[in-house]
Amino acid sequence: MKFGIHSFQEAGFDIIALRDQETGTQVEIIPAYGALLHAFKVNHTQGTLNLIDSYKDLPDLEANLRSSFKSVKLSPYACRMNKGEYTWEGNAYSIRKTLGPGNAIHGLLYDAAFTVTEQQANDEQATVTLTHHFRETDDTGYPFAYDCIATFTLRAGNELLLSTTIVNKHNGNIPLMDGWHPYFTTGTPADELVLTFASKEIVEFNEKLIPTGKLLPYTTFVTGKPLKGVELDNSFVLDRSKPQPLAAIHDPKKNINIAFFPGNNYPILQIYIPPHRKSIAVENLSGAPDAFNNGLGLVQLAAGESKVFDTRILVTL
Repeated sequence: MKFGIHSFQEAGFDIIALRDQETGTQVEIIPAYGALLHAFKVNHTQGTLNLIDSYKDLPDLEANLRSSFKSVKLSPYACRMNKGEYTWEGNAYSIRKTLGPGNAIHGLLYDAAFTVTEQQANDEQATVTLTHHFRETDDTGYPFAYDCIATFTLRAGNELLLSTTIVNKHNGNIPLMDGWHPYFTTGTPADELVLTFASKEIVEFNEKLIPTGKLLPYTTFVTGKPLKGVELDNSFVLDRSKPQPLAAIHDPKKNINIAFFPGNNYPILQIYIPPHRKSIAVENLSGAPDAFNNGLGLVQLAAGESKVFDTRILVTL
């Protein structure tokens, strides 16, 4: 077969890997911690490159997961929630799983254990599906049972598909926001990269990075812009009138291009450049930060209903 799947242990992690046997491209996932996308390894003229800025080992993850949230599944909300509180169908809720009083961020599954529920490899692709069953008793601030099913598919040409299916197991409507939090690196500092994305509006934030509810015109990166000296921790509304890919990171030194093809259920793009400026987070989101309060992209699922959120990443060398 042209594609394969294998599991192994490394640096304290149990890893499942999807591999293109012909090119050596390999995608590695850590199910035990938020279905973490640990590696996207490609063969370059300079050797094997891991395009994901991940954790070097288990102690690194345990020390830094709750400050960086690198490459984990964001569910049932993403980014910040104002004071960790929201109202749903007339009832007030307060998220219990917080980083501190009133500091709720990046959902409830970022450190949750997922179980491998399906895997398949053939001449066309390798795919693995991971599932987490969230119970209504897991957090009193979100007493709604649901299944989070994350599927990773590696295809020829360094193409990775990320798909999440959310199934409402509650007996009523539930509020929902979905997203991913991958950090990308080519080994080249962010200041030497060029970022492009099709956006027509930026979500206005207050000083606490909580949306004000306003959308402002924004087209700065439509034709591409070098990142030297640029600071970003912002949400943008994607312009669907533009052709895919709707975002791309280009490394002109190594001639690497990482392109993003978000599905229609991911209308928001969050970009974050950490202070060390060695990588860049490109986050596909179904809604804006604090969507549970401002309603910007908030998804409502009826009892028994499911919804799919998908994006595609294509690497060219």
